[in-house]
Amino acid sequence: MLAAALLLAPVVFPFAPLFAQDARELAQERAASKKLKGEHPLIELMRTRKSALLPELRGVHPRVYVTDKELAELRERARTSHRELWQRAIKNVRALRADPPPPPAEQRRQQNDVGIAIAEAAFVYKIEGDKKYLDAARKYMDAAVSYDIWGYASNKPNVDLAAGHLLYGLAWGYDLLYHDLTEKERTRYREKLIKQARLMADYFKPKPGRTFAYSQNHTFIPITGLGVAAYALYDETPEAPEWARLTRAIYDRVFATYSQDGYYYEGFEYWIFSTPWLVHYLDAHAHSTGEDLYDRPGFRLMHNYVAHSVLPSGNYVFDFGDIFEGPLTRAGKGEDYKRTHPQGRFHTNYNLLYRLAQRFQSGEAQGVAEWQQRLGQVNAEDFWSLVWFDPNLKPVAIEKQTTWHYFPDHDVFYWRSDWTRDATAFAFKCGPPEGHHTKSLLQQFPDWRLSSGHAHPDANSFIIFARGEYLTGDTGYAGLPMTEHHNTLLVNGKGQAKEGTGHDVFAEVSYELLNRIRISEVKVEPNQVTVRGDATAAYSLELGVKKFVREFVYKPGAGFTISDDVETEKPALLTFLLHADDRIEKEGGNRFSIKVGQVKLLIDPTIEQATEQRATQHFQIPIQAAIETNMLTAPGPPGAVDKGERQERGQKLLLSTSKPTTRARLIMRLRVEN
Repeated sequence: MLAAALLLAPVVFPFAPLFAQDARELAQERAASKKLKGEHPLIELMRTRKSALLPELRGVHPRVYVTDKELAELRERARTSHRELWQRAIKNVRALRADPPPPPAEQRRQQNDVGIAIAEAAFVYKIEGDKKYLDAARKYMDAAVSYDIWGYASNKPNVDLAAGHLLYGLAWGYDLLYHDLTEKERTRYREKLIKQARLMADYFKPKPGRTFAYSQNHTFIPITGLGVAAYALYDETPEAPEWARLTRAIYDRVFATYSQDGYYYEGFEYWIFSTPWLVHYLDAHAHSTGEDLYDRPGFRLMHNYVAHSVLPSGNYVFDFGDIFEGPLTRAGKGEDYKRTHPQGRFHTNYNLLYRLAQRFQSGEAQGVAEWQQRLGQVNAEDFWSLVWFDPNLKPVAIEKQTTWHYFPDHDVFYWRSDWTRDATAFAFKCGPPEGHHTKSLLQQFPDWRLSSGHAHPDANSFIIFARGEYLTGDTGYAGLPMTEHHNTLLVNGKGQAKEGTGHDVFAEVSYELLNRIRISEVKVEPNQVTVRGDATAAYSLELGVKKFVREFVYKPGAGFTISDDVETEKPALLTFLLHADDRIEKEGGNRFSIKVGQVKLLIDPTIEQATEQRATQHFQIPIQAAIETNMLTAPGPPGAVDKGERQERGQKLLLSTSKPTTRARLIMRLRVEN
């Protein structure tokens, strides 16, 4: 069991994005679906899926992720093959650095950190044997018990992200330290776990008409905590087997609806935050039941998403979706920076790829993680490298891996000139929010409710990085995501989907329609890269968009050429957008520039209109150009993410037709200069 167990461990971390739901999203959780008739589909999955604790683990502690025998082998690793990794990991055990917050501990991320600290201190104690770690773990476990409400009294108390963190941490701490605790302590922790697990299970149990956002982190993070508690207490309370069955049933849907190409639709910030919980459950379930659920394309291909998302500089990413604070974070400013870049080093949790590399024996995944380590990136949970890192797996050096990748299910394309820090790189996105596979699965799973709020209305948008600088791209996490925050198109000042009505702009938009958003061509040649996207279906029918096709071409040495063909049913004012983290300067005429450090992006746009006689013949028309401050609604408090304050994030260039038209072609040439 060692091969499975030693590489079946969780990563949890004090990395929690800003609060992710608004009142409409919460109401959708409570609404019953008329499509669901008869017995809820989860009930059949609870009956038929494997969730029973292995007989040899009953009455045994620890058991959820490791046994005593496996811990002994991990101690040997810590002294030998993994010594360097382990010594780095134990330098900053969080439970030794500070006391846990006193009750009620309802400030942002406080309880998340407590759950993480328990797991970390307990595990380090079992490897090191130093009583200071045991005492620290006890202190944090006592704190978890002292919190009457796990989470926020004002928003989903006891059943959301913080509750998932605390269930995981306290349950695993209980399991690891079982024989180090007094009977009184075991009883106290066990009773609290049972109380909280009951609340969680009651909330998630299948009810008539109940739907679940299986692909969204607010479902699988809390339910992972329940699963870990179920296996820790499996033969100690009669309810635990039912919790295990419920968790396994929900995860059946989570994995069925997960990414088919490795891309993560909620954005890279949420990949950092959410993906470890998928691993938490996969590993706890495999070690506790013997069933390995890893072998899915989204996990096999995940390293491609990580590698190509990271900018050549190594200190940020191509930031599609809800990611950090855009220009503020890139400038080392704002509320997020200390959290996302502790001591100036980008926190990516790259050691998750150690686990995937081991499971799939992927030298490519190992090579990506090795590259991220060289870039100076960090993990919040470095101690899991002791469990996950396979020193016998030879990495494929990043320099030998392909410099471009196309994610066909989500229709996102990445390209870079090489793997150096000074590489030219870009990303282009034109796909449905949760991938093309979602369309058929929504018909197959009527109990699946989409919650796509972390995806943005950004079809046919692009991000460009060159000569060490982020030159143009996205604006970051928004309480109200808007098309105007992206390098794409407005029609009569309006953007894509149902923007402006809430955090989830895709709510109540037909996925049949969204599924038509796609990249229609990718061509990578030695001297030219061409990507063509069709975002016609991204706009509401009321706007009357008949065509929005964008061709994005890069030629080394010559630069970028973006050609847009737009047609509308009625004359409309068309506005093309380009963003800068700082300032956009007018160079003369209709030429502009974005200067970042010592690098300048020159912008040379023209707008053409077809002649009345022949649609294939065009003539230039005047451009109305404006440079504006890029304002957005920042994320608000729990349950009201759309109610945040207005925040300035860089500038945007608006290039509009001089008057309404039914047909126009924009050609924008971008050239990078020192």
